[in-house]
Amino acid sequence: MSVKNVGKKYQHIDVYEAANQRLRFIFSHFERVIVSFSGGKDSGVLLNLVLDYVKTHRIKKKIILLFIDLEAQYNYTIAYIQRIIEANQKYLEVHWCCLPLNLRNATSVFSPFWTCWDADNADKWVRDYPEIHNPKKGIYVWTQHNHPFKFFSYKMEFEEFTTIFLEHFGNDGKKTICLVGIRADESFNRFRTIASKTKRTFKGKPYTTQVGKDSSNIYNAYPIYDWTTEDVWIANYRFKWDYNELYDLFYQAGVPLSMMRICQPYGDDQKNGLNLFRIIEPDTWLGVVNRVSGANFGNIYCKDKVMGYYDVKLPEGHTWKSYTKMLLMTLPKELREHYVHKFIKFIRYWNKKGCHIGEESRKLPGVKRLNLLNSRGKELFVFTKILDYAPRKIESAKEALTWRRMAVCIIKNDVLCRGLSFAQTKEQRHKIALIMEKYKRF
Repeated sequence: MSVKNVGKKYQHIDVYEAANQRLRFIFSHFERVIVSFSGGKDSGVLLNLVLDYVKTHRIKKKIILLFIDLEAQYNYTIAYIQRIIEANQKYLEVHWCCLPLNLRNATSVFSPFWTCWDADNADKWVRDYPEIHNPKKGIYVWTQHNHPFKFFSYKMEFEEFTTIFLEHFGNDGKKTICLVGIRADESFNRFRTIASKTKRTFKGKPYTTQVGKDSSNIYNAYPIYDWTTEDVWIANYRFKWDYNELYDLFYQAGVPLSMMRICQPYGDDQKNGLNLFRIIEPDTWLGVVNRVSGANFGNIYCKDKVMGYYDVKLPEGHTWKSYTKMLLMTLPKELREHYVHKFIKFIRYWNKKGCHIGEESRKLPGVKRLNLLNSRGKELFVFTKILDYAPRKIESAKEALTWRRMAVCIIKNDVLCRGLSFAQTKEQRHKIALIMEKYKRF
């Protein structure tokens, strides 16, 4: 089966043919193939590609389907996943994981994490466990009470579970690969996942990444990494593939194609879509809003000024410095200390190490040129004092040391301080979770 003009061209073939060539390579070199499935458009297209390939080439070994169910999900998504499974049972070994995993909650300053499927909040669950468990047909719904995973620990991180799940299946020596439906044009981080020159690959294929240690026989692969959003929807139309009809409702609600997301609703980016639950699935929306601390606030204000960076208003009688200190004093002790630690590192970075900044930023008070160059050969600049604020264009480019940037982190519940250019380590994530767990007892 082939199709012409589906999307981007690479020499004489299109992205559909390129993806099938990658699948041919994968199935000829790996004994075990896992597909990571979320019910979203990208993983849906990937799964349909794989199923078509398996059927066309009469591959007898079942594909392992991994779906990590994060509880607070649309009924449309769950119905779609069940349809796919029921229509392709003979080709799939399904692992539907309903386990208590730790997840980000960006809607509350006091509870920046929540745990899906946790026993302590069973009365607030958005949904019950799915009634699809059928080992005789190779369908497993794993919960806290029946899972076989010795590696699992209560409230472990979502990302950690995914990685160790692959290692769990690949520890028998069989070459194992997990297919993931990420696309390079979705985000810069996803582009870097593909384009990195330092990662370990399988036989030099750039769309593969080795998982774990150097001797590991486990890999991730991204067969549709070069597809665009348009390619995804053209393929669904051309091949009459089943897809999540929730996207039709997103489209009718005016959500741009590039902004449509199927994932847990309380994350840093996902919280902006909370109000869509109310419009699309009112019954689910009630459960979602009631599920975690701060969700109703996020639902009401996700598109309002308080959630935006530039529209944060300075209270009368305050400078941004005094306002930042006042905000810190309203926080629980452990959380306040966390922010103070981050702010000190932020200040020291701009005072000592510095960064390359644009011409306009160099005109700000207190900016000093260092006689040093960064790794790209560009000049470095430091700030000799903390400004109360800078022009919004400069602050949005993260090129200034200001009190307003620190205040906005607290107001937006940016516990990770991404607005100050911080990334989060696994150790820091665990530490914050412990702080929040301790505070909950008061």
